Amino acid sequence: MRMKKIIVTIDGPAGAGKSTTARHVAERLGYLYIDSGAMYRAITLAALRKGTPLDDTALGELASECEIHMEPTFEGQRVFLNREDVTVAIRESSVTSNVSQVSAFPKVRWALVQRQRGLGLNGGVVMDGRDIGSVVFPHAEVKVFLVADTDERIRRRLAEAQERGEQIDADHVRQQIIGRDKLDSERQESPLVKPEGATEIDTTSLTIEDQVERILELVRGYQKTYELVSLFTNL
Repeated sequence: MRMKKIIVTIDGPAGAGKSTTARHVAERLGYLYIDSGAMYRAITLAALRKGTPLDDTALGELASECEIHMEPTFEGQRVFLNREDVTVAIRESSVTSNVSQVSAFPKVRWALVQRQRGLGLNGGVVMDGRDIGSVVFPHAEVKVFLVADTDERIRRRLAEAQERGEQIDADHVRQQIIGRDKLDSERQESPLVKPEGATEIDTTSLTIEDQVERILELVRGYQKTYELVSLFTNL
């Protein structure tokens, strides 16, 4: 029996390990990996470059007009905004400082949620973000919610920034993390919550491989249950 192509959602706060883990899970499953956060970052970058007013109408129009696509490569996923490779640019501090505000606007979220749902229409997708299991794909077969201690999340984000050559201190990263947690959790439109039916995994002391394996176990468990149900249904 062929394995059913399912949707795997991975949600959680900044620095919990979503993107790296989701990418590896997708590779192991042979699925498409979609970084929803990169989509919001791309819109934020576009808005900052164009000087777009940070209001719902203007940003909603911008989100609808922008062309965003992602390409897997041996070096990792590349993000393109209107055919320009912005993989590095969307991780700049200015984007990080504004992305929560931009992503909170209803028209921005509506525009990107429609695209995300289209990408996952036929299954075979691993998508990470902050509202994927709760809003984008509430009926996903496997839903995961990653968490980690604040200090560990700060350490991870600081290491990522330093790898990119950014001169940034721990206090600044702490302010970004805590500020984003507050905005993401308190926003009116699609706030960060643990999706119903999601399995919570604390990644504070886990390696990426540990995280990947735990999620793959959930996928294998779902597939076994699906096979049994299909078997008895066809008897």
